[in-house]
Amino acid sequence: MGLLDEFVFKVAEQPWEVEAVHALNYKTFVEEIPQHAPNCERKLVDKFHEENTYIICANEERQELAGMIAFRDKRPFSLDQKLETLDSYLPSDRSLCEIRLLAVEEEYRYTRISQGLIARLVQHAIDRGRDLFVISGTVRQIKLYKYLGFVPFGPLVGSEGAQYQPMYGTIEAYHDLKDRSRSFAKETPELSSDDTAAFNFLPGPVDFSKQVQEVYNGKPCSHRGEAFVKDFQKVRELLCGLMNAGQVEIMMGSGTLANDAIAGQLSLLCRPGLILVSGEFGRRLVKNANGAKLIFQALEIPEGQAFEKSDIERALKENPGVEWIWGTHCETSTGVLNDLEMYKQLCAERGIKLCMDCISSIGTVPVDLSGVYLASGTSGKGLASICGLCMVFHNHDLQPVPDFLPCVLDLGIYQASDGIPYTIQSNLVYALLAALKAHDWDKRFDDVRGWSTAIRRKLAAIDAPILAPDSCAMPAVVTIALPEIHSSETIGDLLKEHGILISYRSHYLLERNWIQACMMGAEHKPAEKFVRLLKKELTR
Repeated sequence: MGLLDEFVFKVAEQPWEVEAVHALNYKTFVEEIPQHAPNCERKLVDKFHEENTYIICANEERQELAGMIAFRDKRPFSLDQKLETLDSYLPSDRSLCEIRLLAVEEEYRYTRISQGLIARLVQHAIDRGRDLFVISGTVRQIKLYKYLGFVPFGPLVGSEGAQYQPMYGTIEAYHDLKDRSRSFAKETPELSSDDTAAFNFLPGPVDFSKQVQEVYNGKPCSHRGEAFVKDFQKVRELLCGLMNAGQVEIMMGSGTLANDAIAGQLSLLCRPGLILVSGEFGRRLVKNANGAKLIFQALEIPEGQAFEKSDIERALKENPGVEWIWGTHCETSTGVLNDLEMYKQLCAERGIKLCMDCISSIGTVPVDLSGVYLASGTSGKGLASICGLCMVFHNHDLQPVPDFLPCVLDLGIYQASDGIPYTIQSNLVYALLAALKAHDWDKRFDDVRGWSTAIRRKLAAIDAPILAPDSCAMPAVVTIALPEIHSSETIGDLLKEHGILISYRSHYLLERNWIQACMMGAEHKPAEKFVRLLKKELTR
């Protein structure tokens, strides 16, 4: 049963509901946000109480209040008293109302409650003939309000320690939010609709920006059209610039397809190679290689470790004919980031061709592919776009070999056709273009590193067993190897009920009793609640 299955969204009517509203009002706007003076009753009756309609989320059987929000459509509003020219900031020809006192009990934050309260209030506003909402949003939750569709305007109001940003929202913005949520649910069919407002710590599908969603929802266009071809080349240019690569070929499919295309190119060499295995995705490269009938040896080290130069040198000494090496930059299963620069130097010194799986590292950490023979990537992880496109980067020219490779895997055909030999879905390309343009990548990498430092520190404080040591930690992935007394599936299910989506259902995670939290999407997701709930489970 979900965390909120026994709760309903309704207008507060019963005496206990009104009393609970006053208590939550006090807890939020006296104890948490010091806007009002304390009192011995520990209740705060709003000055507009008689004119407010309170929308609440409540368990009627237990007489428990989880959250509330107040609606009012009688002027002057509270914002009228703070901004003398309130109407000058607002869209014209609208019917106005005010939203106030959005508050959720700490236990239920970061679930779907805020969205449910807004949804119930919007319907109430529509019933009252209102289509524009004003709100004073606490500066502590600006991201939440923006996500809910509110637009900031004017100067901050309030006092030190209790500052608010005036904001407005429209019926249209609310419907846009619902459309985005439905789209995410379609992208993630294994998740229930209740999860669409959750904290997404999944490795994919990831959260993406509004701009990405808007262009993806646009009308498709011909992949042969002049404008599309120009924009497609811009995508290739931006990708190569980000990765410091000479060229890139983009295909319709998953990262596995990109690795199969790399395996196809390696098969043309007809020379032995070495595959580096330190986790599930190294083992998948072995499967790609076997499918292409490659000649190779696999060098495997314990999970949770990164390859040392001496490991590879020893393997090369034992296998002197090796002419190519293939490994994962980020071993996503373990949260380990391997040393790409060490790989490049070692291979350059020996004239060995280096191939890399960069599927989870692209867009989350700086990646320099100069000197790399072939490297795979995908649109649906660190680049914070919609899954469905994959790519292979290269620094040498590729020739078509239709007699030796399936057409869809023949990267030479892609290069000879300026990257578009076959149909490609224009909406996916434009979504990727929007994602590439949306980011200041240096800031993005700093944000991911900051998230990693913060969450690893918090997890260490609760003695959570992080698999990868700091020395080789991948900033965007944290894998936790749970003790046998705890079940990864049980903890994953519990976190999901609390609105926190982590990775735990993949077979290799279930087999090892591991859980993962990832920072792959467009926005920073604070980890405090995830850590707090995990601590509670680990100390049971």
